[in-house]
Amino acid sequence: MTDLSDLPVTLDDIEAAAKLLDGVVARTPIEVSRALGRQTGSNVYFKCENLQRAGSFKVRGAYVRMAKLSPSDRDRGVVAASAGNHAQGVAVAAARLGIKARIFMPLGVALPKLAATQSHGAEVVLHGYNVDEALAEAKRYSDETGAVFVHPFDNVDVVAGQGTIGLELLDQIPDLDTVLMGVGGGGLLAGVAVAIKARAKELGREVRIIGVQAENAAAYPPSLAADALVPLTKVSTIADGIAVGRPGQLPFSIIRELVDDVVTVSEDSLARALIFLLERAKMVVEPAGAVGVAALMDGKIENPGNTAVILSGGNIDPMLMLKVIQRGLAAAGRYLVVRILLDDRPGSLATISRIIAESDANVTGVDHTRVGGSISMGDVAITINMETKGHEHCELVLNNLRASGFQPIVLHG
Repeated sequence: MTDLSDLPVTLDDIEAAAKLLDGVVARTPIEVSRALGRQTGSNVYFKCENLQRAGSFKVRGAYVRMAKLSPSDRDRGVVAASAGNHAQGVAVAAARLGIKARIFMPLGVALPKLAATQSHGAEVVLHGYNVDEALAEAKRYSDETGAVFVHPFDNVDVVAGQGTIGLELLDQIPDLDTVLMGVGGGGLLAGVAVAIKARAKELGREVRIIGVQAENAAAYPPSLAADALVPLTKVSTIADGIAVGRPGQLPFSIIRELVDDVVTVSEDSLARALIFLLERAKMVVEPAGAVGVAALMDGKIENPGNTAVILSGGNIDPMLMLKVIQRGLAAAGRYLVVRILLDDRPGSLATISRIIAESDANVTGVDHTRVGGSISMGDVAITINMETKGHEHCELVLNNLRASGFQPIVLHG
């Protein structure tokens, strides 16, 4: 095993970070998930960083980074760039430490995240159409003014701050076997890996550390395979908190040495995991915080044993939540949307409604259109939204419609 003392972040660094954070951040609770435990045949625990101050783990690293600044650095203020969680973490830490903070956020950022960042006292500047453009502007501002740039993951103090979650986990669940968490740039995964691997080594035992990425934003698997940073040309995922196209150099140097595996999950799996957390755990979690749950539900982790999943954040835009819920229900076969082209004559809609009712599905919306590029004269297009009871029930509804001469086109479900 790698000599842990040779890593750029050590257990001593993380223990020192924990002292700085004492009384500043919450020691977030552990919740048992019996439902997911039954599904996986293991004991599953949630580490609820979605209940952390500012709604995510990010405040840990931001505070440690800023608390170690010299008086002259503090006087110059700090600058950061983020679409959400890091922005709020920096804003909360700056308010606590009495440091002026300027946060660059992309145009079109979700209003709840913008308002939350401003409410903590930070100055917010909207710039660019994505985080990369906001990041470039934040660095330019830092070079121009001397404000200290607070990187979201590629910094030793930030990684050490995030690693304090690992210390808490082993205190709260001493017989831990596996830890799952999302990974974007890698600060959280790297910090937790150092803390848990080092503490487990002292105890003479092994704990597996597994990162999880959205498959459309998965830069770590190819980078680990190449043993070098491999940036992505495109990133597209609902998990905006881990939508990072290039791993951080510092976290990568730790992750390649300590992390046991990095797996990926689909967008549909993410949506199903969010639905599960809402319904069964009563937890509001953002997509980036739910990737570990998605990996367990998909059976991506063999022999998980006593497993902790870090629910890394709960800052989700209500509009995104609405879309995710619809997608998650459709992925689970509980929401079906079909489009049917038919002759525009009286009684057709009534017949379709009767078939759906006799199939024990519940219509929640109907759109009746006579005009459109694919609609011929004398025809009508009907789009029907339905509540269903699973994939088999969806097939029953579709087969009953087909048996009556209709040709439903599935739009969702």
